[in-house]
Amino acid sequence: MELLPLVVGVDGSEPSLTAVDWAVDEAARHGLPLRLVHAFLWERYEGAVPTDDAEDASERTIAEHLVDRAARRARLRDPEVEVSCDILPEDAVHALLRAGNNAFALVTGVRGRGASTAPLLGSTCLAVAARAHCPVLVVRGDRAGRAGAHERILLGAGTLDSAGEAVGFACREAEARGCVLDVVRAWRRPVDVVRLTRRPAHPPDGPPPEGPEERAAALLEELLRETAAARPAVRVRGRAVEGPAHQVLVDRSAAADLVVVGARRRVGHLGLQLGRTGHTLLHRAHCPVAVVPQQV
Repeated sequence: MELLPLVVGVDGSEPSLTAVDWAVDEAARHGLPLRLVHAFLWERYEGAVPTDDAEDASERTIAEHLVDRAARRARLRDPEVEVSCDILPEDAVHALLRAGNNAFALVTGVRGRGASTAPLLGSTCLAVAARAHCPVLVVRGDRAGRAGAHERILLGAGTLDSAGEAVGFACREAEARGCVLDVVRAWRRPVDVVRLTRRPAHPPDGPPPEGPEERAAALLEELLRETAAARPAVRVRGRAVEGPAHQVLVDRSAAADLVVVGARRRVGHLGLQLGRTGHTLLHRAHCPVAVVPQQV
């Protein structure tokens, strides 16, 4: 059976070369081939000055130089990883989305060429993460997180019907790295205006109603039970944490090597499909982020 490649978008920028380094290590962990993809129209998509047809040959030469440099870098980092290259005459988003249809995962840097130096997310990266039908890995964060120094994978646990693919991906990562998988389920306490302003004269009969903390804990327990049954070799820890999910995961990503979240992909919907938690992590996480699609 032919292994699907790990596809990396390269454009010659420093973030994309950092992504290549990270992707080489990731490919080695999983025994995957590495495919470097450069899109001809990348610079135009990111807002640089457009070129005309007369400059295509020159642009092709530049593209070949960029890809060759990235390939040499990848082979020097790990000669055992099989590396292939493609130069595609289309914009970066469509090129990467098409490549992702036959990939283990897509890897991108946090920004592309022509972007500012601010630690924000580039338009190409965001569009790919919000539309791809395979996992998208965005290499961002501090050096310790990118290097895997924490020996910890962080999984943001969603609902059971939308978390399956993300759980499986996070388990494979933890198993390949031999590290702990921390599963976090965030919950929030609603403001009960009636309860604050008026207490009942007599307590109601029967057990108290189940609150958000109990529901989060129950969901987490079921998820951990299924995870332990499917991947008994993975060390799994779980915790229900009060607070907005996006903020809880951003804070905890500071002690993680990868944070994994699911993203619902509605069949037939062509627009961006990325929730608030995933969007925030792509902009603010302290370590690389994996957005794993789930068809619903």
